[in-house]
Amino acid sequence: MRRVVITGQGTINALGHDVPQTLEAMREGRCGIGPLELRDVERLSVKIGGQVTGYDPEALFNRQQIALYDRFTQFTLIAARQALHGAGLTFAGDLAARSGVVFGTAGGGVNTWDENYRSVYEEGKNRVHPFVVPKLMNNAAASHVSMEWNLKGPSFSVATACASSNHAMGLAFQLIRGGGADVMITGGSEAMLSFGGIKAWEGLRVMSKDACRPFSANRNGMVQGEGAAVFVFEEYEHAKQRGAEILAEVVGFAMTSDAADIVMPSQQGAARAITGALRDARLDPSAIGYINAHGTGTAANDKVECAAVAHAFGHHADDLMISSTKSMHGHLIGGTGAVELLACIMALRDGIIAPTIGYEEPDPECALDVVPNVAREAKVGAVLSNAFAFGGLNAVLALRAAP
Repeated sequence: MRRVVITGQGTINALGHDVPQTLEAMREGRCGIGPLELRDVERLSVKIGGQVTGYDPEALFNRQQIALYDRFTQFTLIAARQALHGAGLTFAGDLAARSGVVFGTAGGGVNTWDENYRSVYEEGKNRVHPFVVPKLMNNAAASHVSMEWNLKGPSFSVATACASSNHAMGLAFQLIRGGGADVMITGGSEAMLSFGGIKAWEGLRVMSKDACRPFSANRNGMVQGEGAAVFVFEEYEHAKQRGAEILAEVVGFAMTSDAADIVMPSQQGAARAITGALRDARLDPSAIGYINAHGTGTAANDKVECAAVAHAFGHHADDLMISSTKSMHGHLIGGTGAVELLACIMALRDGIIAPTIGYEEPDPECALDVVPNVAREAKVGAVLSNAFAFGGLNAVLALRAAP
């Protein structure tokens, strides 16, 4: 089977408008969660989020583009430009035909839905902009990336709630490993921080009103974020031949379904995804030094994930570092696994383990090394990235240091 490496990365999220800013914030344990600035925020009971601030779309896109690009598509294109610039790739001829896009998003154009529902139902308008459908569709980001960079291979979107990005990146990995493509642009994006988006999530009663505290005994829910992260996945020999800088190697992927409950997670389903990723990567559990946890800060998710890790790793679970960067950037739903992969690459390249901030009280049901509050220097050779979604959909990626 062919090997797959990462040769480019880009992001925009609540911690920063690019990768260096984001990694600096993760190293410092800086929180990007704060008061929301959006229309009708006073009508919300949840008024905090990991919002992208200091962002002006008109400085980056022209009027015609803004008419076509929902906020989640804008975020994707910004991150993709960074990733492809870093990778140093251009696409023509056979390479264009052998390159594609697969992105994860749960909500797609939520801001476009929200704006146009207001126009029709609140303001009584009888017409909407002719680009509403192409603007809100979940595949919009993937399609615009494929058009901007002439990517003519497999291009599509994945929507599996909070596991969308990991599913997308796992499928990109499998496409290259199996010979279906040589380069895949992959990751995820989300922009649900609108009045309608937050109001819908409030109904689930899983949102915190003050902070995200994964694994801490006094945690009281998740905090939503927004943004995107995009990566260039490339066949190893292709990357090596052109002298590309390799950031990390993707070595395994597994996905499982709990087939049990639409919102409650399953220890067995999560554990099977973890062990499946290890098996696919041909890694012994003892080879893993760090796990970027799903770690939402809800009582159910955190204890189930810790139990799944303990089950999958046995005694080695006590030697693992596991942290949730959602405590800093919020839960980007379909885009979250992509932003979290940045922390995995940082662990492998720089030996810096991003912390779980907001940790205040030990929880006996989360009795693992959760790297509380302060980043840690540690040399690790292989890592996992966990994603466990509503609907019982689990996706785990395994990475190791660049060859």
